[in-house]
Amino acid sequence: MKYSVIEKDKSYTFHDYFDLDPPIRELLEYFGYVYDMQDYPLSKTNIDLQAFSYLKGHVEGNLYQVGLSSETARREALISPVLMAVARHLKAILELEYPVKVNHQLKGKIDYFMRRENNLLIVEAKKADLQRGFTQLSVELIALDHWLDEDDKPIYGIVSMGEAWRFGILNRQTKVITQDINLFRVPADLDELLQILLTILS
Repeated sequence: MKYSVIEKDKSYTFHDYFDLDPPIRELLEYFGYVYDMQDYPLSKTNIDLQAFSYLKGHVEGNLYQVGLSSETARREALISPVLMAVARHLKAILELEYPVKVNHQLKGKIDYFMRRENNLLIVEAKKADLQRGFTQLSVELIALDHWLDEDDKPIYGIVSMGEAWRFGILNRQTKVITQDINLFRVPADLDELLQILLTILS
């Protein structure tokens, strides 16, 4: 019998894949997708960030004033402020704990979800583990690929532990999920991160 990283008839939530930490290449192959890692050329246009001038100071203040030892603290102090600012600027709806169910192995709640011309998915890394977080993110990207209407546009995701953000991109035509090797630090790389987020969602 062929080895499988997960049990075919067992039910799994998105969070289960973080806990199981299966080999990501084998997990994606199980679902019919391919894993890739590269220096991904994320598009960013020269958008005026004057409307975000307050944000860096706000986030820096949170770093000094909020204990960041828990997932909830990182989300409230470092992730939510950035995403709320982007949503407000674009007049977009930011969904929190967004439920998605495709089948018994692709179901759960997505931490943050914004949908405009493209799709943006955000997942915070539990226990400050970006790689396990990326495995969970990949499964959520696969679920969205099945759940959303057919489209040629890529689906973008981010795994974040607050101070560090990493992008994942699902090419819906080739079924390749690419993990960008670059990390964007908050607040140090906040301007660059904002440019990319605004470009993806514009």
